[in-house]
Amino acid sequence: MKSERFASEKLSGFNRDSKARKSGLEESAMSVKRIEKSDAEWRAELSPEQYAICREKATERAFTGKYYDCKDPGIYRCACCDVQLFSSETKYDSGSGWPSFYAPLSRERLRTIEDNKFGMQRVEVLCAACDAHLGHVFPDGPEPTGLRFCINSTALKLDRNAHGHTGKAN
Repeated sequence: MKSERFASEKLSGFNRDSKARKSGLEESAMSVKRIEKSDAEWRAELSPEQYAICREKATERAFTGKYYDCKDPGIYRCACCDVQLFSSETKYDSGSGWPSFYAPLSRERLRTIEDNKFGMQRVEVLCAACDAHLGHVFPDGPEPTGLRFCINSTALKLDRNAHGHTGKAN
């Protein structure tokens, strides 16, 4: 509970932090357009693995995802709706076996909820546009935010043609 509260407090306030602002982590002025699709539409568009992870909140095994050890520059987008979520500039090796980022491109592109499944208290991270399950956020990341966004590779697609903190909503 203490860890979850700490992560929630840090997540809700990190864009107001002066270190975060200096790092280019300002909140985008653009809001994210909501994407609503039926279960049948998601099943038709996503691979079985993407559907299980993004729509049914499964988790890929550690050290198996295509991006956990990826060092290529670019922007990581939501695999379901293509919204830009994370920059390779904030990606780091957390040793967890999943892609880890210390900040999103903009906090308004993510939504967080309490996750108390499996006897654990965590903070789940969802795409704000389409509600895809992305992973979890923990309060043990590096500066400037102190957060570790631990994200399933399957929930992401890397746009190697986009670089840096673009500030665009999608």
